[in-house]
Amino acid sequence: MSSEDTSARRRVAKGPGCSGGFMSGSDYDTDPLQYDDHKDGHSKLRPPIGGRVSSGRLHKPYPTPPTSISDFIHQNLEHLPPAIYTLLSCWTRFHKIGLADIVVWDEAHFGKFGSHYLKREFYFDVHPPLGKMLVAFAGLLSGYDGNFEFKSGEKYPDTVPYVAMRVMMATFGVALVPLGWYTAVELGLSPWACHLVALMVLCDVAWLCISRFILLDSMLLFFTFTTVFFLTKFHNQQYQSFSFDWWLWLALTGISIGCVTSVKWVGLFVTAVVGIYTIEDLWDKFGDLRMSTRNQLRHWGARILCLILLPILVYMTFFKLHFLILNHTGPGDAQMSSLFQAHLVGNDFWRNPLEVAYGSKITLKNMGWGGGLLHSHVQTYPSGSTQQQVTCYHYKDDNNHWLVLPRWNGPAYNPNEELRFVKNGDVIRLQHAPTTRSLHSHPIPAPITKLNYEVSCYGNSTVGDVQDHWVIEVVDDIRQGKKESLDRIRSLTTRARLRHEVLGCYLSAANKVLPQWGFKQIEVSCVKENDPDDIHTYWNVESHWNDRLPAGDVKHYKSAFLRDFWHLNVAMMTSNNALVPDPDKDDILASHPTDWPWLRLGLRMCGWGDNQPKYYLLGTPLVWWGGTLSLIVFVALLGIYLVRWQRRYVDMDATGWAHFLYVGKVAFYGWFLHYAPFFIMGRVTYLHHYLPTLYFSVLMSAHVMDHCIFSARWKEKTKRILFGVTAFAIVANFWWFRGMAWGIEGPVNEYWGLQWRKVGFFSVVMEACDDNWSAIRLSF
Repeated sequence: MSSEDTSARRRVAKGPGCSGGFMSGSDYDTDPLQYDDHKDGHSKLRPPIGGRVSSGRLHKPYPTPPTSISDFIHQNLEHLPPAIYTLLSCWTRFHKIGLADIVVWDEAHFGKFGSHYLKREFYFDVHPPLGKMLVAFAGLLSGYDGNFEFKSGEKYPDTVPYVAMRVMMATFGVALVPLGWYTAVELGLSPWACHLVALMVLCDVAWLCISRFILLDSMLLFFTFTTVFFLTKFHNQQYQSFSFDWWLWLALTGISIGCVTSVKWVGLFVTAVVGIYTIEDLWDKFGDLRMSTRNQLRHWGARILCLILLPILVYMTFFKLHFLILNHTGPGDAQMSSLFQAHLVGNDFWRNPLEVAYGSKITLKNMGWGGGLLHSHVQTYPSGSTQQQVTCYHYKDDNNHWLVLPRWNGPAYNPNEELRFVKNGDVIRLQHAPTTRSLHSHPIPAPITKLNYEVSCYGNSTVGDVQDHWVIEVVDDIRQGKKESLDRIRSLTTRARLRHEVLGCYLSAANKVLPQWGFKQIEVSCVKENDPDDIHTYWNVESHWNDRLPAGDVKHYKSAFLRDFWHLNVAMMTSNNALVPDPDKDDILASHPTDWPWLRLGLRMCGWGDNQPKYYLLGTPLVWWGGTLSLIVFVALLGIYLVRWQRRYVDMDATGWAHFLYVGKVAFYGWFLHYAPFFIMGRVTYLHHYLPTLYFSVLMSAHVMDHCIFSARWKEKTKRILFGVTAFAIVANFWWFRGMAWGIEGPVNEYWGLQWRKVGFFSVVMEACDDNWSAIRLSF
């Protein structure tokens, strides 16, 4: 950028001059009324002058078309720095990318999911599908056939083009650097600050490391960066509402929101940033009495269309593609509804006999979101009745099979007599096929949900009691409608509840996970409350075998996309919430959110043998610490300015105050909304969860330095020296820790020299255990 740009963007420090919203100064060029005693008077706004956005990038007139190559080069010189940074980003991201020829860290998960797409096998994961579809697309372009299992630490065979796949994933990491640069430009930062943003994004070892493997994080970061970039572009078009460019950047913001949430739900945090911006923007417009009601409604309609409906449409589109591609039966079938599974190639549910009769062998599927199959095994409860365990299980095996039999005090089942079909209100007994014990309940507290009764298996094919009796209460039928229109229980489509005849409780599986003695399966209990809307008490017949009945017809089994979409998303949420720390295990890779801003704990990504490259997820300390410190400095500066403003001191003009608040809010809200939720999450957390949050602290770091140094009244020589020292420190810090991302080769003991960093108030401590690094802590 030219020196002319610097002067154009410089905000001269004079004093706060407007209300301070996101849109402060966006519709007006304003100045406070000045008094001779150098105190402003309540910062009243003058009439609009020109209508340009003053809180973001200052608008420059479009240049005349170039008439020669030299004119073209001169007009585009501002793109030379980001082009150089992008080339450097290619080098850092691609350098030695194939050094580790083994499956590293979560490549074991996401590489395997990519394989399922290539084989078109349905699988289940807690994350939305876009990132994994892009992994599969990278594999497809690379010539991968999908037949590698991606076992953790396993060596890649020659048939797996893992280097090409990593390069394609790393391309998203390459794009972070120019996106960071241009976002800083659109935020109206000085050229010095733009260089700092690009350098910090380029030289952070954690972003570099996470981008070099077959993982989702590079894509999550990419779409987080694009969302912020498109939002800042849209902000700078606010002076020409409803123009083509205005609609373009608003729509691209919505599309980017849809994409980032389709990679990981962490994308909802940057969505919240856009939401806060939009609410404040519309609130400011609501207070503009010169704006007609028609234009107010147009602004509301545009936001609803582009920032709500469009992202939802994008998100749902990726799930539609997910269902279309994964149309074969696979390892994730049991997480979905029985009707959905019936349409997968290789699944034979549609051949089930349509109506259930006594003597049928069945599996029962809980219809709660992400519900499993009613299951039992020979192991017993360690307390309570100590009878045979009953659980819900998400994988198909013979222990899910149950025989439908009449009650003990009724006519015995005779396979030679006329068929008797099961109807609403019938009292039945469910006999576990492998062990011949009956499904049973009694007034003993359940192992986890103590307010409910325990459910077990008891007796055998000849021994039992009335505690084995269950009454069928039909809820409805997905195909036939209300229960009044039903005559018989049907496979797959009939939803029913099982009420214990003696206790009056209902068979339920509410996603409570049993301890290790229950193999981490889902607790099944008998809930006392009669809540007809409790979907965890709903069951349907999934598999159905009866040689005396004809096979069903696929026309009876149809599953709507919206039902499947909602079911899968709730199942994902339920499973994600179940990823809680295991009290029976010590997860040395996990960390607490308080460890992240000051980089107290990293994450070991692979084995630590002497003969393999070793990778450790650890950020560049100066980038992380500088970002965290800048957040504190910003809050302190804001408090000081507000106190001085209250005393009528002039520190900035209206334009400078609007810019200070606008950039500060984008960075601070973004950081807070990405960081704070992890304190209320019950799930296990790791350092890589902080990586999207880091971007906003980087923006804040550049903003604070820009405000205090580069755009302040320092001599140009002083600015150059301070920039040079800062840039050199960032690059040197990166170079020292580069091995964490490029691979540490040879014995770990050769790298104890990293302990040199004992400066002032911190030191680096490397903990060793049996010649392995278990952690790297930056201890204060």
